[in-house]
Amino acid sequence: MNTILIIFILYCIGICTIGIYFSKSIQTKSDFLLGGKKIPGWVLAFSERATGESAWLLLGYTGFVFMTGLSGIWVAIGISIGIIFSWVFLAKRFMKETEKYDVLTLSDYLAVRFGQKANVIRWLASLLIVGLMIFYIGAQMAGAGKILFTTFNLPIIVGVVLSCAVIIFTSFSGGFISVVWTDMIQSLMMIVTLVGLPIVAFTHIVANDISVTDSLLRAGDSFDAWFGGLSGFAIGVLFFNNFSWFFGFLGGQPQLSARFMALKNEKEANQGTIVATVWTILAYVGAFSIGIAGIALYNQGSFSDVETMMPTMVLELMPPWIAGIILAGVLAAINSTANSQIMVITSSITEDIVHKTLKLRLTEKQLILLSRISIIIIALVGMVIALVSDSLVYLVVSWAWAGIGCTLSPAILMTFFWKRYSSIGVIATIISGFVSTVLWISTPLESIITSRFTTFFIAAFFGIVFSLVFPDKNRIDKDADTKVVV
Repeated sequence: MNTILIIFILYCIGICTIGIYFSKSIQTKSDFLLGGKKIPGWVLAFSERATGESAWLLLGYTGFVFMTGLSGIWVAIGISIGIIFSWVFLAKRFMKETEKYDVLTLSDYLAVRFGQKANVIRWLASLLIVGLMIFYIGAQMAGAGKILFTTFNLPIIVGVVLSCAVIIFTSFSGGFISVVWTDMIQSLMMIVTLVGLPIVAFTHIVANDISVTDSLLRAGDSFDAWFGGLSGFAIGVLFFNNFSWFFGFLGGQPQLSARFMALKNEKEANQGTIVATVWTILAYVGAFSIGIAGIALYNQGSFSDVETMMPTMVLELMPPWIAGIILAGVLAAINSTANSQIMVITSSITEDIVHKTLKLRLTEKQLILLSRISIIIIALVGMVIALVSDSLVYLVVSWAWAGIGCTLSPAILMTFFWKRYSSIGVIATIISGFVSTVLWISTPLESIITSRFTTFFIAAFFGIVFSLVFPDKNRIDKDADTKVVV
């Protein structure tokens, strides 16, 4: 256990050192919030993947597969297709749009593209992001508490506080640049964990003559069926509920889109696409395999919280020094995602609200200082949420994914590809997406068809209808340097 603790301490020191090093390159607001177009594409790809796959993948998804069996694969397939789609079809578009419209955030991009209602769009998009993503951050810190509780039997409150301290330090010191480079290191640690652990687990299973097939049959009636033992309409519901994570990857997650916006050129975008694709395939095959291995190694009901299954497996199967590296990889996933989410909220507050909407006249240094103060406040609020919430990481992330990603994704897609999309349409998309998410998850409907699926199509529907009924007049489209009259 002392070996694991030492590795954890070294990890925290290393991450903080990287943050300090890259803080020296921060000179402007653009550097602090979006890296100033200085970061290589392959680094941004590692960062985007570490940001996109947090405690949710390593704790939540592995626990989900442990509870559901083979049918859990549809989550992995939906997410993997969404990630690859976004890199292949959206990354370059984000890069070009960022340059044309000189914007630093997703909210500001929508506002500038639809200038007739720019301030309303900024307010709505910013409030949506801040209001829901703060719970996402809390979920990450709760995940860190579970890791440290499982590993060192530390009270969860201590683990949450320690995680909050590391997150504040790395985000505060170097902003976006620091977060991306620490993400890159953490992303490598994550992939080592997701590839290495299932290899060790299945080696142990084979050596002890454990039958995975028999284990699936003993776990429950549906565990050995790719469609959960369902038929007819129920298969469609299962498929859409699990596959529906796909819709959140279509440009609407600001912490991920920020990596696309930070790309320098097409060459860097192509490098990033290759790295992200390979990483995604390895990571999701690994995470799914960990869940299946868990079914073979542990009985259902062995864990009061299934999201501690993966770290328990690590501690039981690995030598202490390897276990330390792997568990540090889990903590890395948590910290990288929380760092990026804090930067998104900070950008919304300082750039979208203070600078662009309220139009306060602040110098570059004052805006950076305001950003750093915001980081501290946001992290502390997230910490409080983590301490008072009993919600599972998987569920909290799922709801935030629907409310933000599946609301803003149709807005981004229609902005990119439909010239008749209007400013009133954007407003209708955001409001309807948020309201439908809140209402849907507050009713039994969520247990039938997930809000990740319904939110996307409800938001798209209202965006289309209101755009047709309330078209914009003489909107400037910089893509073609013309006025789009509808």
